[in-house]
Amino acid sequence: MKYAAFIAFFSVLVALLAGCSSHQGRSALLRPTLIAPVQVTLTRAVTYTPADWPQPLSADLYQPVGNGPFPAVIMIHGGGWEGRSRDDMEKISREVASHGFVVMNISYRFAPRWRFPAQLHDVQQAVLWLRENSQRLDVMPDRIGAWGYSAGAHLAALAGVTSPNDDLYKPGTQVQAVVAGGTPVDLRYYKDGKLTNSLLGAKYIDDPLLWRNASPLALVSADDAPMFLYHGTFDFTVGVDNAKNMHRALRTAGIPTELMLLRGREHLSAFIAEPPLRMGIEFLDMHLRQSQRASESSTVRR
Repeated sequence: MKYAAFIAFFSVLVALLAGCSSHQGRSALLRPTLIAPVQVTLTRAVTYTPADWPQPLSADLYQPVGNGPFPAVIMIHGGGWEGRSRDDMEKISREVASHGFVVMNISYRFAPRWRFPAQLHDVQQAVLWLRENSQRLDVMPDRIGAWGYSAGAHLAALAGVTSPNDDLYKPGTQVQAVVAGGTPVDLRYYKDGKLTNSLLGAKYIDDPLLWRNASPLALVSADDAPMFLYHGTFDFTVGVDNAKNMHRALRTAGIPTELMLLRGREHLSAFIAEPPLRMGIEFLDMHLRQSQRASESSTVRR
C-alpha cells in the first residue's frame, strides 16, 4: 500500500511539474540541432563605442572555442533602465556561447541622466560594432540576435522591430532574432509609471509619439525579426498580457514567434528559470544558424 501511495503521489507530482509552463508557436518545419557544449573564452570590458560617444561603454565578449564563423548575440541586462549591470547576464551569456554563439554582453546608458532613445542607440551601436569587427571575431555579420530580460528585453525587442519605416531606425542595426523575457512591450500601458516617465523624460500627454516610438508592440511590421517571448504568469511588475499581446501581434504580421508562459512565476523567478534558457538557445539556433544553412544567399536586414 505504501508503495502504491508513493507511485500515486509521484505521478501527481510529475504531472504538476510538467504543467509548470506552456509553450506555443514552434514551427514543425524547424528542429533545434544544438552543437555539443564547447569551451568558452572571456574577454572583459571591451569598449564598443566610438571616441565621440556621449559616454564610453564596454561589453564582455564570450567566444566559443572552435572553427567559425559563428552567429552572435547581443546580451542586454534589466534594471528598470536605471541600474544593475551586465554581470546579471553572465550565466546566460556563458551558456549561450557554449553552444556556438559569440555573445556580446553590453552595458548601456541609464535614465534619468540619459533619456530614451539613448539606450536604443547604445544597442544599435553594439550591433554595428559586431558587424564592423565580424571578421576579427569570426562572426557571421548577417546572423546577429539580441537577448534581454525586463528593461533589457524591451531594448532587445526594439532592436528586432525597429525597421526602415520607423523614426529611430539606423541602417544595419536590425537584428535577425530576439529572445525577450519579462518584456514591457508597450510603455503606454504605464503612462503614470515612475520608471517609464524617468526613461522618456516627458509625460505621455506631452509627447505621445515618443511613447509610441519606445513601444515595441506599436512598431510590429512584416519585416521584423523572429521573436521568442517568455513571461511569468504571476508577474505583477510587468503583466503577462505584455507577452501575450506581443505574441499575437507578431503572429498577425506573419513573424515567426514562440511564447513560453511560466506558471506561478513572478518577475524575478521567471528570470532565473531554466526552461526559457534552453528553449531560447534552441530558438536562436533555428533562426540564426539553421536559417543560414538553408539560404547562404540571405542578406543583412537593412
